[in-house]
Order: sequence, then structure tokens, then C-alpha cells
Amino acid sequence: VQLVESGGGVVQPGGSLRLSCAASGFPFSRYAMSWYRQAPGKERELVATVSSAGDITNYEDSVKGRFTISRDNAKNTVYLQMNSLKPEDTAVYYCSTKRFVFGNLITSWGQGTQVTVSS
Repeated sequence: VQLVESGGGVVQPGGSLRLSCAASGFPFSRYAMSWYRQAPGKERELVATVSSAGDITNYEDSVKGRFTISRDNAKNTVYLQMNSLKPEDTAVYYCSTKRFVFGNLITSWGQGTQVTVSS
């Protein structure tokens, strides 16, 4: 399993970024995908999840109305569109998926992409 994030960077408050996560090594269209983030000195937190078909999404309260998670199963890619960014959104953002393999729950992570919101 390989998850490769891209699209992070430095943006001013109120700006936008679009993160991408390219997946390979597993049947992507069969699994829900999530974005997590981890700010310095804080625990990793779940930001958003999209169902395998892309028709059901869930968001952490602080990003509702600002972030949109989506996926393209033809491209094995999941996205996170982030609008109206705030300094508190600064974190390393990780793509993740959970799969049952021979009865064991396996969580896979990407390497992360840094998002910095600063004026």
C-alpha cells in the first residue's frame, strides 16, 4: 500500500489549498478514505472521511463549511479542498485508509504534507 500526498504549502489566512493523495497497492474504490492532521505539540486528529463510493462525507466540526473531501476512483486519488484557511489549520496533513486484512485491522498512512497558514 502506498499513499502519496501533495499540494501543501504556505498560504495567507483566508486563502485556499487543494491537497491530493494518490493511492496504490490496494483496491482503492472499495475503501473509505480519510484526511488527518497533526499540529506541533498536538495529537493527530481526524479531519474528514469519504465513503468508498464518494457519496457520504463526514467532517470535524472546525472545518465544516470550509473543507471538502472528494475522490476520483478512476484516478485512485482522494482530495481535500481547503477554503477560508485559518492559522489554526496549520499542521501536517495525512491521507489514511483502514482495511481488514485476514481479520486484522490495518491502518495505512501517507508521509504527510505540510500546510502553513500565516500572514
